[in-house]
Amino acid sequence: MDIFDLLQIAAGFIAVIFILAPHEWAHAFVATKCGDGTPMSYGRVTLNPLKHLDPVGFLCCAVVGFGWAKPVPINPANFKNYRKGLFLTAIAGVVMNYIIAFIAYLILTLFANFALGEMLLISEFMGYFAWFIYFIFWDIFAYSLCVFVFNLLPLYPLDGFRIVESCTREINPVRRFLRNYGQMILIILIAESFICGVLENYVSWAHYCDILGYILDFATEIIGFPIRAAWDWIYAI
Repeated sequence: MDIFDLLQIAAGFIAVIFILAPHEWAHAFVATKCGDGTPMSYGRVTLNPLKHLDPVGFLCCAVVGFGWAKPVPINPANFKNYRKGLFLTAIAGVVMNYIIAFIAYLILTLFANFALGEMLLISEFMGYFAWFIYFIFWDIFAYSLCVFVFNLLPLYPLDGFRIVESCTREINPVRRFLRNYGQMILIILIAESFICGVLENYVSWAHYCDILGYILDFATEIIGFPIRAAWDWIYAI
C-alpha cells in the first residue's frame, strides 16, 4: 500500500460525510415540511453528521461505495397528504445526492483544469495534497451517484421501497414481498458483492458475478452521464 492508496482511503471517509448527512437531512427537512414533526423531535433536521451516520453503513460506503446512515424516524400519519408526503420524503434523499454529484463534478473539473497542474509543480507535499483534494471530489461525485442508485432499489428499508409503499396499497402482494424479504435480499446482495471483491484477487471471473458492482457501474457511467454532458456543454460555450 503506497501513499496514493492511503490518500484515496482517507478521501473516501471524508467524502461519505458530504453524502450521507445531507441525504438524511433532506428526508428530515421534507418530512417536516409535509407536516410531520417527528424528525424535529429527534433532532434530525440538521446537517450535523454525528446525528445521521451509522458506523457500519459509513464504513461500507467509504470502502466499497455504497452504504447507509441512521434512518430518519417519521410518522406518515402526520402528513397533510399521506401518499404525497411519503413519496416526497422518500425521494428527497436521492434528489439531494444527485444535486451533490452535480456540484461535485463542477468543482472537480474546475480544480483539475485550473489548479491541479499548478499545485503539482510547487512541491511534492503540495502535489500529494492536490491529489487528495481531487480524490475527495471524485469520491463525492461517484459515491453520490452510487448512493442514488443503491437507495432506489425497491427493497425494504431503502428509499425505493418507500416509493413503492407510497404508490401501492398495503395488500399489494409485491409490496408485501418486498417488505418481508427486502432486507434479506439486500444482505445477500451486499455479502455477494463483498465475496466477489475478495475473489477478484484470485480468479478473474469473480468480477462478472458482482451484481451490486453492475449497479454501481451503471450509476457512475449511465446515471452520471447527464451531469458530465451538461458541464462539458457549459464549458464548451
